[in-house]
Amino acid sequence: MAEAKGKKSGNGDGGAGEGAPAGGTPPAISARLGIRLTPVGTSDQPVFANYTALNVAPGVVFIDFGFLEPGVLAALPRVARQGGKLPDTINGRLAVRVALAYDSVQNLKRQLDQLVAPRTARPGGAESKG
Repeated sequence: MAEAKGKKSGNGDGGAGEGAPAGGTPPAISARLGIRLTPVGTSDQPVFANYTALNVAPGVVFIDFGFLEPGVLAALPRVARQGGKLPDTINGRLAVRVALAYDSVQNLKRQLDQLVAPRTARPGGAESKG
């Protein structure tokens, strides 16, 4: 189920053969593997999040995806403009916590960069508004 190097589907950690193996020697052959993830329980159901936080531990990064009420977020600038006191804390709901090894974080960053770059880069350096 390996495919030739080319356009990525964005699934998994980017396939086999990417980057240097643990010994630091570049791979002689580069190939991509198709990865199929099988859902367990309701793991295939999307979880909406509008807030993220990173916590770093030795060898692993925890990414917390949370949900903050949009009405509360929309009210904060109005309160600040009117000179009101902003809350010390805002309560939200932890939607999911994901633990990733550093190499998986690097793969996620690369995938996000590939997703975001075409949407923000415009000829002449102008950024897209949508």
